Amino acid sequence: IFGVDTQGKVNVWNQCAMQLVGYSSEDVMGKHLVQEFITDEYKAAVQSVLDQALCGEETANFEFPLITKGGVRLYVLLNATTRRNDRGNIIGMVGIGQDITGRLAQEREYSRLINTANAPIFGVDTQGRVNVWNQCAMRLVGYSADEVMGCSLVQEFITDDFKIAVQTVLDRALRGEETENFDFPLITKGGSRIEILLNATTRRDEQGNIIGVVGIGQDITARLAQERGYSKLID
Repeated sequence: IFGVDTQGKVNVWNQCAMQLVGYSSEDVMGKHLVQEFITDEYKAAVQSVLDQALCGEETANFEFPLITKGGVRLYVLLNATTRRNDRGNIIGMVGIGQDITGRLAQEREYSRLINTANAPIFGVDTQGRVNVWNQCAMRLVGYSADEVMGCSLVQEFITDDFKIAVQTVLDRALRGEETENFDFPLITKGGSRIEILLNATTRRDEQGNIIGVVGIGQDITARLAQERGYSKLID
C-alpha cells in the first residue's frame, strides 16, 4: 500500500511495499512517485490514474511495472482510491497493489506452450469470441490469429449444420461442464471441410470464475476417410 498527496509526492509506504520494492519509507517519502519510480513508458498512464483519483474518479485493476531498488522489474495490479479528510476534501490518493509478476510469467509460459503445441488449440471468451488461436490451428485452418481474434467462432467458422451442436458444447463448458471427443467439421480458409475431434475445457481465472473455453483439437479428416473406405470395402 502506498499513498501520494495532491502533488503526487509519496506520503504512505507500508512494510509490504518496502519488502516488495526494496526502498525504505525514508527512501521514498516526499519524492514524486511517477517521476522517480515509474518506468518511462508508463509515466503518462500512471499519472493519469493518479490525476483521476485526485478528481474523485477511482480506478480498479490497473496494471503497471515498478522497478525495485535492485533493478528488477515487477508488475503490480493497482486499485487507486481517492483519499479525503474529515471535511470530505480530497487530500491525496491511496493505492492498494498486488504483485502479479509471477502470475504474468506463468501466463506467458502457458501462452507459449499453447502456441507451440502440436495440436490445434483455440479459445473463446464468455461471449464465444475467439481469444486463443495457436500456430497449429493457423496451419490447419489457414486463418491467421489476426483474422480470427474477436470473431464469433460458431457464427463465422462452423458449418450451418453444426452451429447449434458446437454452441451447445461451448455453453456447457461455460457452465463448467466439459466435453470430450466431440466430432465436428470446420471449413478452412481455402474452402476445404476438415473434421475435428474436440475436447472442450472450461477456462477460469485465479478466483475460479469462468472466463471462457479452451478447445484442444485433433484433425481426424484422414482417419474418417479411411474408415469410410473400409466400410465400402466391407459392404
